[in-house]
Amino acid sequence: METAEFLETLDREGRSLAAAAEAAGPDAKVPTCPDWQVRDLLRHTGTVHRWAAGVVADAHPEPRPIPGPPDLDGAELIAWYRDGHRRLVGTLADAPADLTCWTFHPAPVPSPLAFWTRRQAHETTVHRYDAESTLGAPVSPVATGFAVDGIDELLRGFHARPRSRVRTETPRVLRVRAVDADAVWTVRLTAEPPVAEPGESGPAEAELAGPADELYLALWNRVPVPHVTGDPGLARLWRTNSGI
Repeated sequence: METAEFLETLDREGRSLAAAAEAAGPDAKVPTCPDWQVRDLLRHTGTVHRWAAGVVADAHPEPRPIPGPPDLDGAELIAWYRDGHRRLVGTLADAPADLTCWTFHPAPVPSPLAFWTRRQAHETTVHRYDAESTLGAPVSPVATGFAVDGIDELLRGFHARPRSRVRTETPRVLRVRAVDADAVWTVRLTAEPPVAEPGESGPAEAELAGPADELYLALWNRVPVPHVTGDPGLARLWRTNSGI
């Protein structure tokens, strides 16, 4: 996907998140994040949007801590979230293609601008799903190509970082397969951070498979893994230790 496509997705998903949150109300429980109400979802996502916009706008070269959430609620919180989302979209749209700034995981991307646009598109899509899940109605679909990209970012980006807890003392091999997209990854688990590579390389002890959109949400622990073959313990390991 191109950076412009990620930006369009970020814009659309952020507006959909706000609409769902407004319809649900700040007290609504978020079933996909049991410790949260809608106000927590808005505070978190809005804070991340402002943090990311600041890194890009300032071309910040070093890690910048995420600030605490605002003490806002109700209509003020919705307005604050919408303002931060618009600011993020505008900042990314106006940023130079040769932007240099800090990024925080090693998933392969052509530039820091591509990194931040892609990362915030996926951040916002997952939390849009959270917001819509509060309404008890069918949620908006995740496009297949975007879901495949998100699986790749999660496996080769987030879980390549030292903080990933998906580890085993004995080396194991896990396969991840999007059955509707001809997309597969081989994930090697050891006592170090997981190493994922595209393709089907050698035998695997377990496979997590399903349509790309369902698999994307499952790997982010929003829905059950559609289909597990082989050692179910490896699937449980992911479910238990992969939270970010």
